[in-house]
Amino acid sequence: MTKSLEELALERVTLEKGALGQVGSYLQDKGYRKIILAADAHTYEACGRLLEHKLQGSGVEMDLCLIEPGTAGDVVADGESILQLMLHVHPELTDALIAVGSGTIHDIVRFVSYKTGKPFISVPTAPSVDGFTSKGAPLIVRGAKKTFPASAPTAIFADLDILMQAPQRLVAAGFGDMIGKYTSLFDWKFSHLTAGEPYQDQAAAMTEKALRSCVEHVDEIGQRTEKGIRILMTALIESGVAMLLFGQSHPASGAEHHLSHYWEMEYLRRGSRGLLHGAKVGVACAEISHVYHEAVERGIYPEREPAALRRYGAEVREWLKDVPSEAEIRSLLQRAGGPASREELGIDAELFERSLREAHLVRDRHTLLRALNEA
Repeated sequence: MTKSLEELALERVTLEKGALGQVGSYLQDKGYRKIILAADAHTYEACGRLLEHKLQGSGVEMDLCLIEPGTAGDVVADGESILQLMLHVHPELTDALIAVGSGTIHDIVRFVSYKTGKPFISVPTAPSVDGFTSKGAPLIVRGAKKTFPASAPTAIFADLDILMQAPQRLVAAGFGDMIGKYTSLFDWKFSHLTAGEPYQDQAAAMTEKALRSCVEHVDEIGQRTEKGIRILMTALIESGVAMLLFGQSHPASGAEHHLSHYWEMEYLRRGSRGLLHGAKVGVACAEISHVYHEAVERGIYPEREPAALRRYGAEVREWLKDVPSEAEIRSLLQRAGGPASREELGIDAELFERSLREAHLVRDRHTLLRALNEA
């Protein structure tokens, strides 16, 4: 049975031009008077300043928390950023938080929201990730990326006037995050069949529908038309809702995300500036597609054939038909205006080869990559 938005804690999802102007009435209806607006320097200029202006005269008292970048120059979801926001929260005074930004800002806010018991409202500034509605926060703890329980927003106000101004690299990153569903959906079926991991048809169907809508309109997304941005943002929200329905990230996160997380942790270790999450995921999806098609169709393995392929080869080959080839995925990424190869991202050959051998250890998931490496 399909759950309602209310059952998922989402009271309202507004995706339209001028959505920012509706935030004030929502806060008034909820009785929220003392609000913390969390943003970084870029997202504040893109949207936060305008939101502050629109809330003037609404009776809302706004406390601005600009999350500061780390030593590499990026804002990251780590202990220092979390503490910075936590220090703004007054248990007896703060009514709610507003996340103005994209993935990282939302991860910081959703975790603080969960720990303080304060609701939060999502105001996306770019259609760059599918985690706006997530109840998990991937945080950097001592150089490792781990996902912790967090709160989903009570409402989302996605203003097309704002989203259409997002840089193309952020739009392409959102498309890359969606393209990653090709391999995540495959890995989810594989893990269910071979290791008994839980599966839900409703969440899988919702994710697949969102993915196909993006692929069918890739050129409009690449051109940043209003229709293209609306379709991409709708798909990202639907992917997030699918994860809420299932209760875990399986619908939208497989071996392609494990590669992405591995690369991110290595960049943090090196002190290098981070890469956009969706850009990494899209490229990683192409690489995983290559590995999977080589293994299943040509019998090329890191060591030997996994027992799971010997036992379930027919089912796996059928599912792999839904995963485009490496070349097809790269072409889609290019049409969306984003990077299509690890070389474009700056992922060197040594890191790439190491990640193929070790990325399955990032999460306890029974992906085909894990089966290939553990055979």
